[in-house]
Amino acid sequence: MPVPQTSAGNAFVERFWTSPDGLRLAAKDYSPRAGAARAPVIAIHGLTRNSADFEAVAPLLAQSGRRVLAVDIRGRGRSERATDPMTYRPDIYANDVLALLDQAGIARAVFIGTSMGGLITMAVAAMRPEAVAAAVLNDIGPEVAPEGLARIAAYSGQAVEIGSWADAADYARRINGVAFPHYGQADWDGFARRIFRQQPNGDIALDYDPDIAVPIRAAGAAALVPDLWPMFRQLATTTPTLLVRGATSDLLSPDIAARMRTNAPDMTYVEVPGVGHAPMLDEPQARDAILDLLARVD
Repeated sequence: MPVPQTSAGNAFVERFWTSPDGLRLAAKDYSPRAGAARAPVIAIHGLTRNSADFEAVAPLLAQSGRRVLAVDIRGRGRSERATDPMTYRPDIYANDVLALLDQAGIARAVFIGTSMGGLITMAVAAMRPEAVAAAVLNDIGPEVAPEGLARIAAYSGQAVEIGSWADAADYARRINGVAFPHYGQADWDGFARRIFRQQPNGDIALDYDPDIAVPIRAAGAAALVPDLWPMFRQLATTTPTLLVRGATSDLLSPDIAARMRTNAPDMTYVEVPGVGHAPMLDEPQARDAILDLLARVD
């Protein structure tokens, strides 16, 4: 039976589903406030992150009347690690999400995808267009800036020595300080609790399988910048879409964002000042834009 839990004081139920290749995958399920049933929200995190990234914004969306399922993609958080690391790919992740929809009886949903989660959202829309009622692409596009990808690739899957939660907070600051220069010590302490987990033996470790980087290394640098423009155009010209960009992002450059807006002139766009890759979505600019989009979708 699902067990009620809390995330930063906000109640959710932990749900599990099964991937097409048999992995036990997890999601945090936030119930909506009472009211007419509306399409739920599927929130999908970035490459080295997990469902905890949505612990601030998910309760706000639930209060707006939406059920929110914040997923742990395979190999992250409470989801099982893959036996074959070559299955750590966006197309496999998209099939995992479609399995969640099928097993939960969800015909259509609003998708919020941060970074890699946005790539998964585009893939889901290409595979099953009718399943995507609306989409929020958080600091990601059909093309990505090589410098941002190089930065992420440099730390993804790398071993780190963490002896205390203070060490974990220092690591979080080193890796993400460029994106959140306004964060103080309490913010980094909280950040560390989202990206690390204390093991049964007391060790503190990053909350993902380091083998998620295996397909990236195997594909080589040329494969780090795929051409997803056809999938983006299909999504953003047929489905209500919001693009959120961190004003100092090194992954979604101003040029790429401008070309996305040209290719999808009806897409809503908002920029979060003073933030890099990627906004946490509880910033006023991002939060208000998401709530506005949700208000226009049944």
